[in-house]
Amino acid sequence: MKILLDVKDSKASFFIELLKNFSFVKVKPLTPYKSKVLEDIKDAVEEMKLINAGQLKGRNAEDLFDEL
Repeated sequence: MKILLDVKDSKASFFIELLKNFSFVKVKPLTPYKSKVLEDIKDAVEEMKLINAGQLKGRNAEDLFDEL
């Protein structure tokens, strides 16, 4: 199982060292870029859920391409 945690920068090194002491835990910090990508994907999924629930209005793909 993979778990994504958000830890304050000031406590991150302590927390990573703590986790490394457990033989059953693998620690792999995310780069700032990967963290941003994951956050953006999470936001996009939430937005799609709201659109599907009718709480947000979606955009036509043609309109999106016209903007580019």
